Amino acid sequence: MKKLSFPTAHTILLIIAALVALMTWIIPAGSYDRLEYNKEAKHFIQKGEGDEKVLPADQSSLDELGIKIPLEKFTNGDIYKPVGIPGTYHKLEASPQGFWSFIQSPLKGIMGAMDVILFVLIIGGFIGVINYTGAFDAGVGWLARKLKGREFWLIILITCLIALGGTTFGLAEETIAFYPILVPVFLVAGYDAIVALAAIYIGSSIGTMASTVNPFSSIIASDAAGINWTSGLWGRGFMLVAGTAICIWYILRYAERVRRDPSQSLIYDQKEEIEEMFLKNADQKVVDFSPRIILVLLVFILCFVAMIYGVSRLEWWFMEMTTVFFVGSILIAFIASVGEKKFVSEFVKGANDLLSVALIIGLARGITVLMEDGLISDTLLHYASSSVDGMPKALFINAMMFLYAGLSFFIPSSSGMAVLSMPIMAPLADVVGLGREFVVYAYQFGMGLLGFITPTGLILASLTMVNVTYEKWLKFMIPLLIILTIFTVLTLTVAVYL
Repeated sequence: MKKLSFPTAHTILLIIAALVALMTWIIPAGSYDRLEYNKEAKHFIQKGEGDEKVLPADQSSLDELGIKIPLEKFTNGDIYKPVGIPGTYHKLEASPQGFWSFIQSPLKGIMGAMDVILFVLIIGGFIGVINYTGAFDAGVGWLARKLKGREFWLIILITCLIALGGTTFGLAEETIAFYPILVPVFLVAGYDAIVALAAIYIGSSIGTMASTVNPFSSIIASDAAGINWTSGLWGRGFMLVAGTAICIWYILRYAERVRRDPSQSLIYDQKEEIEEMFLKNADQKVVDFSPRIILVLLVFILCFVAMIYGVSRLEWWFMEMTTVFFVGSILIAFIASVGEKKFVSEFVKGANDLLSVALIIGLARGITVLMEDGLISDTLLHYASSSVDGMPKALFINAMMFLYAGLSFFIPSSSGMAVLSMPIMAPLADVVGLGREFVVYAYQFGMGLLGFITPTGLILASLTMVNVTYEKWLKFMIPLLIILTIFTVLTLTVAVYL
């Protein structure tokens, strides 16, 4: 009999979308009222079932609605999305998503994620052009020679730097750009593609899980909970350091085993295929560092520096980041004297290499579309908040963390989860005698833990970048996830009694 194989990332997402569509026929539809600040008119708008109410933008309006958030968090733009209003959950007429909605959801998802998809495609074109110049082969060869005998530092350095980006400005989708660049370096160092994937993806995931000053999670969640973002900063910092150390230890343990004996790799059967994919010119003479090659590599590096600086300091988003790499590819072609026809050919070829990744991002967004159109997101949140109300401290905080982990499967957006859930969940901490920063912990750690494996997040797109199946990733990741979960539960349990 033919051996059954694990389905592709695209098929996994379509199966999940079908299950979510089915859930909309079972789970009651419902919604919380929303409060939104209109910065042009300088007033609040309360949106309920079929109606809107204008409220004065003052603290008394917030107090009357039971929203314990300082007024300035709305007026200065810290909270820029509508927040859920506690105690306003109401059932709605069911909106089950049928076969036609299921079929359209990937297309709506692609349309809704077009900014991310365009970024990925332009990155592909950028990488295609620089690969053609030979500059990348020269850089990889030089780095491999410099790291000879000290390859483990590559894992430590990359994981720490990306974790730093995750904890400060939410480095996540942007890491898609790093795989074509760093995977060959890891392969030349004697590791497999899973090690490269782990250093990049786990670094980003542990950084965002333990966000310290990330405006898209810790700051917006603290604001929505009605506390200063510095509350709980030391706790988040401890989790960042300890969690990153655990992750690096785990990756190094696997990496050294693979370097000593390549047959120990979880993807050993794909070794030749992956090396052919990323090291096409590995058997050729190393490209010399001519002034032109050095200048090409300088532009290449500066594009990433500009992206990171722009996101962290200038409030850039995908349009600005995409522009940087588009302009960078043109500059590199000019410096390397790549002809117009060859530039277009290599750019399109590089974009085509990442088309599969772009489609996965759209398919994942389509699942969110089904949830929103099916009106079940708020219902899940309502049931979750009711289930933990009045529990003992330690049980409450850990149950809250696992609830957030479950909710993140359906609401993978960290900022969306924060503004929707915090005004509803944070007051529950008052009842059990905990500071509201603990709910922020539960939100971050719960979403972060599931983020390592949830197919509705970035993992499937990342796996496609390195040609590794979801099944292999789960086999690699589950032991580390168990370790991190146990550590997080113990940390939260001890913290509530300190």
